[in-house]
Amino acid sequence: MTSGGGITQEDRQWLRRALTLAEQAARRGEVPVAAVIVRDGECVAARHNETVQQRSSLAHAELLAIADAQRALGEPYLRDLDVYVTLEPCVMCAGALLLSRVRSVTFAAWDPKAGACGSLFGIGSDPRLNHEFLVRGGVEPEPSARLLREFFEGRRRAARS
Repeated sequence: MTSGGGITQEDRQWLRRALTLAEQAARRGEVPVAAVIVRDGECVAARHNETVQQRSSLAHAELLAIADAQRALGEPYLRDLDVYVTLEPCVMCAGALLLSRVRSVTFAAWDPKAGACGSLFGIGSDPRLNHEFLVRGGVEPEPSARLLREFFEGRRRAARS
């Protein structure tokens, strides 16, 4: 697992696209997390969290994007695809990324409370599992971290009112 090393302008472009989607999620009252899945420089799928809209704790951006990519490609495995996420994937999402056999996951903000790609667990790089994927974390984390902080500060203010 690397921490921001070897990042290209194209990687940054995909993370910016994910951040734009995360901003849309925040405006809709969803936790502002988004994922973009790319193959050979082309976006295959891009989604933000929809847990409120779908009334499902399973509607995380990564899971929604994985399902979209699998449908679009007609393939159960995403071996040559790269995933860009605004927040370090949780255990559920990291497991789905592993089972989908993605090539790499690049994320912006670390999640010290629930992150499963380096913070609490290293699901993408655990040799005991049936697949490993390249993990690049903490890539230009501040815009995503700021968006999340502002979102949750707004929720706390609203709850106090």
